[in-house]
Amino acid sequence: MDLNLRNAIMSNVSDNNKEQLEATIVDAIQNGEEKMLPGLGVFFELLWQQSDENDKQQMLQTLEQGVKQS
Repeated sequence: MDLNLRNAIMSNVSDNNKEQLEATIVDAIQNGEEKMLPGLGVFFELLWQQSDENDKQQMLQTLEQGVKQS
């Protein structure tokens, strides 16, 4: 992903509170539009970077379960 895209996404949501961030995520998932995937990827990248090792392991376990159920 282009670094400029990351910066643009972060700039667009930098002033959002947690309710606005949640609405953005829910909207992106409910609409299922592929154009929203880069934004969700940037959110996940930020989440991953801000997580400790225990949180990362929990995310990985959740992802593993999710992909096996798909």
